[in-house]
Amino acid sequence: MRIFSGIQPTGRKHLGNYIGALRGFVEGQERADPAIYCVVDLHATGVAYDPQALPAYVLDTAAMLIAAGLDPERCILFRQSDVREHTELTWLLSSVAPFGDLERMTQFKEKSKREQQVVRTSLFLYPVLQAADILIYRADEVPVGDDQRQHLELAREIARRFNSTYGEVLVEPEHVIPEIGARIMDLQDPTSKMSTTYGTEASLIYIDDEPDAIRRKVGRAETDSGREIVRAPDKPGISNLIEILAVSRGVDPAEIEREFEGQGYGDFKKAVGESVVELLAPVRERYAELRPDEARLERILAEGADRARALAQPVMADVRRVMGIGPVVQAES
Repeated sequence: MRIFSGIQPTGRKHLGNYIGALRGFVEGQERADPAIYCVVDLHATGVAYDPQALPAYVLDTAAMLIAAGLDPERCILFRQSDVREHTELTWLLSSVAPFGDLERMTQFKEKSKREQQVVRTSLFLYPVLQAADILIYRADEVPVGDDQRQHLELAREIARRFNSTYGEVLVEPEHVIPEIGARIMDLQDPTSKMSTTYGTEASLIYIDDEPDAIRRKVGRAETDSGREIVRAPDKPGISNLIEILAVSRGVDPAEIEREFEGQGYGDFKKAVGESVVELLAPVRERYAELRPDEARLERILAEGADRARALAQPVMADVRRVMGIGPVVQAES
């Protein structure tokens, strides 16, 4: 079984990334043959970004993935732009990607509204590139957060359309979404997903935050005027903190509600802060050890790209063949 997933190098990684993605990556490493993980720097160009900062963000992300538990000897870890088959397949998949489906993508609608100067075509084609990322490796499973569910469904639809149009070449992937923690919310605006791109310093818990910063951010997290520590539609802030504490402790959210029944928000937030500090401490410490050695990180990404390319090239050859792209390959007599 093959597992694939990618993560954007858009600044420092936060608690939502760790709970919703990185822990799933590590779990997949134990089951897959191989597990393939990609730092998707091409996706980062879909919105306004700093070209000078992007290379360092890639290394930040690679170091954080390794610190979280990925072992480059047991998985394939690489930079997306180093494997050009991703971009070639994106163009070819565009021949079966319905324009109307792309228009209906929720993330495109949300992100395009936030862009101040121009809405890039690359943002519109983001789901096609994401489909190419997955389909080029014939991945069986894709661990993602809940916000990527719609994109994964489109990737499956693109694979079906391609196979019915040109021939059975691509594999329809299954998405794997965590039962708890699939969508960690912004601490100051708990109706929005925690996001490095659109969040603020106070609304994000970074994985490499110092313990006191984590405690302070949790203590100032937006809640509501009530006192009940329960999950409810009209209590998004408390619901978010309950889920964070449940994931940090590895228990069901209902157990958290029972434990803190009748207690105030102050004690509850202190417990959340301490649990998050404990959860992230080993990753933060390991990251601090890994990040300074940029030569090693570049070597890991280059070696991973070689291994990824070896898997991608045969699939790309099959795609070109069934689509009639490139020279005719004569069968050996």
